[in-house]
Amino acid sequence: MTFFEEAITIGVCAAATILTRFLPFFVFSSRRPTPPFMTYLGKALPPAIFAMLCVYCLRHITFLVSPYGLPELCASAVTVFLQLKKRSMMLSMVVGTVCYMVLIRL
Repeated sequence: MTFFEEAITIGVCAAATILTRFLPFFVFSSRRPTPPFMTYLGKALPPAIFAMLCVYCLRHITFLVSPYGLPELCASAVTVFLQLKKRSMMLSMVVGTVCYMVLIRL
């Protein structure tokens, strides 16, 4: 790529990012109430996306080959326990990830 093509690519990516960040503020102004469908999506999508991410991450567990999925299941249990106990998504994800990485190295 030439310098000009790289600059155009960076500009288009930056414009697209800025547009997606600011567009909701223009479409849903503070003067009008948020549509009920958007409020529903705001409540329903985060848990659905997190559940889909869990399924995606755990889809290749092999229970018939050593270590029989124990690192994944233990790290998942730690993550769920911390989420239920502390209600901190960041803490749960970081500690669960560290737990998984330690378990697969042992």
